[in-house]
Amino acid sequence: MNPYLIRLAQISQQPSRRIIGLMSGTSLDGLDVALCRVQGHGPGTQLELEQFTTVPYSNEVRERIREVFAREQVSLEHLTLLHPWLGRLHAHLVLECLREWHVPASEVDLIASHGQTIYHAPQHQHQRPDFPLNATLQLGDGDHVAVLTGIITLSDFRQKHIAGGGEGAPLAAYGDYLLLSSATEERLLLNLGGIANFTYLPRTGQDASTAFSTDTGPGNTLLDATVRAHRPALAYDEDGRLAAAGHVHLGLLAALLEHPFFSAPVPKTTGPELFSPAYLYRAQQLTATTALGLEDTLATLTECSALGVARAVTQAFGDRPELAVYMSGGGAHNPTLRAALQRHLPGCSLATTQALGMLPDAKEAILFAVLANEAVAGQPVSLGAGRQRVPAVSMGKISLPG
Repeated sequence: MNPYLIRLAQISQQPSRRIIGLMSGTSLDGLDVALCRVQGHGPGTQLELEQFTTVPYSNEVRERIREVFAREQVSLEHLTLLHPWLGRLHAHLVLECLREWHVPASEVDLIASHGQTIYHAPQHQHQRPDFPLNATLQLGDGDHVAVLTGIITLSDFRQKHIAGGGEGAPLAAYGDYLLLSSATEERLLLNLGGIANFTYLPRTGQDASTAFSTDTGPGNTLLDATVRAHRPALAYDEDGRLAAAGHVHLGLLAALLEHPFFSAPVPKTTGPELFSPAYLYRAQQLTATTALGLEDTLATLTECSALGVARAVTQAFGDRPELAVYMSGGGAHNPTLRAALQRHLPGCSLATTQALGMLPDAKEAILFAVLANEAVAGQPVSLGAGRQRVPAVSMGKISLPG
């Protein structure tokens, strides 16, 4: 028998596992690296975050990804080369982190590598009758990560979700349910990444099938793209200061919110393929606002992101819901966006996941470590009897170092 299969079986039987979770989001700011100690599995899962960092991407890395990111037409050669290149890059970044943390690779049981999403194509979005299915594509080959690090690697998590009947996103519900459910309150875990999404968690002891995740629309993706287009020296609107200096253009806001995604029932999924600069430009043309100043445009986009969240919450829970909302992702650091969310969700309390003992910036990388733990040591996770309607699945393809 392959010795790595023997090792995998041993890992599955251990009382705890040391797992590195990797996440590279649609903001393309860098690679989140979370070293986790995961004990148990299923509802009894306990997790300790031992180390965390975000390794910034260089401009070269960002530009290589942007050549194929959310584009319908790309160079097939570039795409083919980028897949192993990103895997090798992520492997080297993991090894650099381990050296800095003085942790030998031999003491890490698994790597959970999300990869880099470059295109997300749920059926409701692509609407192609010749392909009646959902699809998504992440780059960063897991075999290269495993071979270069010498660590068994799980990757490509979203494909099993699609194979089981889901849309491949968002996947946060599974990890959120295992780690962050509460016996005393209903919780909404709101991730304000490039695309905004939330997970609803009923109180423990209630029907688990009522838990679900949904995308809500743009989070930071349009804000960041607009800043880069107008101020190339800036990567994003730090602390939402530019947006705070502007005024919401109600006509442009209405045109942005007319997209049918916002009225579609939850759960739903989307990506920067839809909420792209072209989407903004079409709305600007319709409202004669192509010359609108940067501050006013950002103020309007911030309001659009907040209203997308609020509308999805209202769709799911009715008017003026009273829920405990815990935020993560880059948008959680944006006071202007947070203020807009509080205005539109006046009955909800807003905090970050730090209040639950989870570092907000590390949350997504942690959740993929949990999915890898479940694939190796647990049972197929099911939230499929309720809104999500996805059969029990174990997510992640396994790559052996040899």
